[in-house]
Formats: sequence, C-alpha cells, structure tokens
Amino acid sequence: MARGIARAASFGGRATAGWLSYRRVTVAVCIGNLVAALLVLRSLTSPFAPAPTRVEVVQYTEEQIRRVEESIRIRREAEPVELVQAVKKLRKVFAREEKRRKELPLELKQRVSYDIVGRLHDLGDNSSVIQQREALETWRVETLKDTKSASSQNTSKLGLSNEDARMLKRSLEFNWHALLEDIGLWIPVVVPHTEHDDKPENEPEEEEIIAGPPLNPQCNAELHADYGGAAVKWGLTHHKESAADCCQACLDQAKNAKPGEMKCNIWVYCPSEFGCYSPDKYEHKHQECWLKQDDRPKLNFKDKYTESYRDSHPRAPVVVPWMSGVTSA
Repeated sequence: MARGIARAASFGGRATAGWLSYRRVTVAVCIGNLVAALLVLRSLTSPFAPAPTRVEVVQYTEEQIRRVEESIRIRREAEPVELVQAVKKLRKVFAREEKRRKELPLELKQRVSYDIVGRLHDLGDNSSVIQQREALETWRVETLKDTKSASSQNTSKLGLSNEDARMLKRSLEFNWHALLEDIGLWIPVVVPHTEHDDKPENEPEEEEIIAGPPLNPQCNAELHADYGGAAVKWGLTHHKESAADCCQACLDQAKNAKPGEMKCNIWVYCPSEFGCYSPDKYEHKHQECWLKQDDRPKLNFKDKYTESYRDSHPRAPVVVPWMSGVTSA
C-alpha cells in the first residue's frame, strides 16, 4: 500500500514539473501579448472611435488679399533705406578706426603729456584758449614731422624707438583727439560770437515806456539824463510815485515859492527799482525826486557813462539810470 502511494506521488511530481516548464510559460506570455494587441487594434478601428479633428482653412476674399499686399508694399517703401546704408557705412568707418587705434604704452603717454604740458606752461598763465589750441596744433605738426624722420633716420627728439615712433605717428594722424583724452587734456572749444545789427538805418528808435501818468509838456523829460544844479529839495527824503509827480512837484514849488527863495526849474527822478548810481557817497533809491535850480542848466551825464569814467569809477553802470528835465515857464 505504501509503495503505491509513493509511486503515485512520484508520478504526480514529475507531471507538475513538466507542465510548468520555461517553454510553456514563454508561449503563454506571448499569446497574452498578442491578444492584448488585437484588442487595442480593434478599439482603434471600431466605428465608435473618435474621429480625428479637421483643420479649418480660412478663405480670404480678393479685397482682403489686396489690402494685405498693399500694407506689405507700404511697409517696404517706408523703410529708411538711405539711413540703413549710412549706418552700415559708419559702422565700417568705426571698425576701421578701431583697428587703426592701438593703445599707446603708458611710458609713451607720459612722455607725450610731459612734453605738451611743458609747451603750454611756456605760454604763461594769461594765455587765451585760442593761443593754447594754436600751441597744441604746432606741437602736433612738429612731433609728426619728428616721428616721420625718426622712422627713416632712427632719431627722435623724444628718444622714441622705431615702433613707438610709428604708433605715435598713427595716433597724431588719425586719433589726435582720442590721444588728448587718453592723457587727460581737455581745452574748451572757442565759439565766436558776433553781434549783428539787423535794424534798418532809417528806422526810428523804440521809445521807452515811462511808468505812471503822462508828463506835463512843461516837464521836457529826457531819459537817461542827469542835470546838475543847486538842490531845492533833497531827493534822499523826497520820494514821488512817478516822474510825472516829481515834475509836478517842481512846477508847484516854483509857483508857490516865497520871495527870495530858489525856484525849481530842474527835476531829476530815479525810475529804476534797483536804485540809481551817483558818484557821491549816498545810496540813491527808487523814486527819489530831486528838485534843483540853475540859471544855466548843464548835463552831468547823458545816455551812457564814458569808458574812461567807468574805468575810474568801477561801480558806474553803462547806461545813465536817471531821467530829468528842465521846465519851461
């Protein structure tokens, strides 16, 4: 009985090992993959599968196409062709200048700066900008000749080698202003100023506006005039709102003067808000009204102070600020 059971177990074990062999397992996996692939293919070809999206093509009318072509043509015509070409040329020029410009050695820059400073120092402290520019240009021309002769004769006033002489010659010819910037030298540009008198010869002078009410014809007002005379009323303490009021004060004083008193026949007024100049020690302010008397009135100053007077009186302005007049009876 026991042997039967052992044989049966032995037979069953061999059968199980044969069924689960490596070959059979591989075949089963391949069959499974094939079935899965067939199922996926069926789902893709099924009538229930979503249809691919259709690309909608936009149709333009002939008018729209014409407008697009016209806008393209306008943009092309509006392109600044000449400006673009000019910029390209400038870029080429700048590229050539950069190639020509070679940085000078520090020692050579120092020699050039010392020589230029010495040349400018010889001009003195009172030299003008024009003289300094002329001295610089003279130095440049002389040094350029020296560098040209140094390259052929191996001699130079600055004691330069042939290579340094060639580099300096290139800088003096093509990069003179850049060289001045490198050594830290700047001289302001002189801008000539010429005044042109475009006024016609026979055109009358514009009349200056006198503030205040119109003056009495008896005032005989003169702008930029300062008459002398004995003081009837000191203007330091006698102010009037306008020239007309000052003249009227002179007329009233002469009319109401008592016997033996001086009668005003000259009035002098300061119309300037900044005050009026006078060679005396006082500070004459706006609206001063001087009443004077003189049998033979004489002008102290008229229109402008002379140059010689201003040289001896530095405080004097160019134009006489006072206005005055000799009254008529």
